[in-house]
Amino acid sequence: MNTGRGLRVAMPTPALGRRRTASCLRTAVFLFLVTFVWLQLHVANLSSGRQGPGSDSQEGNDSSAAILSMVPQILHKFLTPKPRNSTQVLATLSSEVLDAQTMQQHPGTCFPLTQTMQQNPATCYSKTSSSWRPNHHMLIDNDNISKVTGADNIMTSRPSANATDSQNQNGSGRPLLNISDIKRNIERYNDLQTVLNEDVFGPVQNDSLVIVVQVHTRLIYLRHLIVSLAQARDIDSVLLVFSHDYYDEEINELVQSVDFCKVMQIFYPTSIQTHPHEFPGESAGDCPRNVKKEQAKEMMCINALHPDLYGHYREAKFTQTKHHWWWKANRVFNQLEVTRNHTGMVLFLEEDHYVAEDFIHVMRLMEKTCRSSCDRCNILSLGTYLKTYNYYGDSKKAEVTPWISSKHNMGMAFNRSTWQDIRHCAEFFCTYDDYNWDWSLQHISQGCLAHKLHAMVMKGPRVFHIGDGVHHKKANCESTAVISKVQQVLKYANKHLYPSYLTLTVTNINKKQKLRKGNGGWGDLRDHQLCINMTRPGRTTLCFKGMISDSLKPERTFSGLLIPTFFFDPPNFFGNSDFSKTPPFLTSIPLESSSYLPSMVWLNLLCVTDIKKSSMADL
Repeated sequence: MNTGRGLRVAMPTPALGRRRTASCLRTAVFLFLVTFVWLQLHVANLSSGRQGPGSDSQEGNDSSAAILSMVPQILHKFLTPKPRNSTQVLATLSSEVLDAQTMQQHPGTCFPLTQTMQQNPATCYSKTSSSWRPNHHMLIDNDNISKVTGADNIMTSRPSANATDSQNQNGSGRPLLNISDIKRNIERYNDLQTVLNEDVFGPVQNDSLVIVVQVHTRLIYLRHLIVSLAQARDIDSVLLVFSHDYYDEEINELVQSVDFCKVMQIFYPTSIQTHPHEFPGESAGDCPRNVKKEQAKEMMCINALHPDLYGHYREAKFTQTKHHWWWKANRVFNQLEVTRNHTGMVLFLEEDHYVAEDFIHVMRLMEKTCRSSCDRCNILSLGTYLKTYNYYGDSKKAEVTPWISSKHNMGMAFNRSTWQDIRHCAEFFCTYDDYNWDWSLQHISQGCLAHKLHAMVMKGPRVFHIGDGVHHKKANCESTAVISKVQQVLKYANKHLYPSYLTLTVTNINKKQKLRKGNGGWGDLRDHQLCINMTRPGRTTLCFKGMISDSLKPERTFSGLLIPTFFFDPPNFFGNSDFSKTPPFLTSIPLESSSYLPSMVWLNLLCVTDIKKSSMADL
């Protein structure tokens, strides 16, 4: 009998077979997915290669369509440019372009429209309230404009932000205004101070909200700002002031088409556009930006002894924004008739801002909260640079904090009392070596004001930044993406808007802030003087002739001085204390001379300002 043990053979069980089958299936599925993804990427690359440079256009069109879909149909008119051709121009026949004498000679005249506009009745012009203004815009043949209005029948076009020279025609075939025409039109606008739509919405009240928009050349952003303003509750009660540093008829047409509130246009008169080859633009005698100081002295360029903190000489395109901001603030608070007795808030916006529909409601709520709970708050800030927002928790929350230029400069508002404090520190603002107006304002707060600037800042912003810097350009798709994002944010935040009250949190910064070094770009004495003189219109500078170096010839004069300047002998001057009469030994210098003084002569001048005083003792 065989008693040996047999070998045991492992036989596959059904469970083991199923595991192997599942493992094989997983491997097959994984390989299929990898292959599928690889093919999709390959096809996408081939498609993008075929589309070439124009592939972004479809995406841009889709984004534009999405933006339009979120704008009420009635407001599409602000986003859609009107078609033009080379034989017609759009003439906005308001008081700024109509010749007053012609209107007086033909009272109640109805000017016929072109064939394009025949479906509408003729537009009649008459003198309503304090100024002439049209009932609506007209398309008029070039040949008829001069006959009807006596105005030049040429228009401007909008170049890149850095362009200053104009060509004879732009791409659409429209002739361009020359610099003399632009200056004349700007002077007319600024002199007339016309308030559009005042007959519809009534006069400006002393406590009305005044909104001032600083406008350069970025028309697309401006269109979206206007659309957002049009959707704001109580917008019909405000005065909307557009402050321009570039004269452009297409921008003027857009602004003058605003029909939802009172509107005024003011124009910064000493812009680069109107002074392309002289200060405050780039003049022939200016030092190149990057030249060394010793080399600049040898070149005898105008500003050789005055580079900025970092050894660079002025660039006109960077100095203009600060000049414009300071000019418009002085203009609105101290020079416009309509705001002469204004005591309410003035809100400062820029062309690439976008507002929430409840921003006026929130501003009034902030004012009320300031009066009851925050005596030290002198600036209201509706904007923020945060990337994410929580309207569910923050819609009614505000923070009280020392004003910081890089955080609280968007959508900020203050009243005349705060402005008077700022204005008294004009020299701090105008001589601080920083080409940014907001950093210069912070310098005032830290080094000049008795009561520093404190801001009440909304944690849930009501003003958004949709653009880029004035001197930077975004691709169109990037711009529309930002606008679309802001629209979406406000759409989802809608049910959290219009809070009934605000809750305050106070941020205390105990450590003393030291005065910071400026960003430069503002070392030129001419910028300092131009800026300071904006606080006193008509201010005059007197310079002692005895202090000028012997190298100065009698016929040599300044280049681009924007104020009257006189030379006189000190002995004779001190014998005459009556400033109401110009002594015979004072000689006026031309305001726009092609010659210029060497820098060492400029530095040897001893100047006395403000000859409107009645006696020498008052100076």
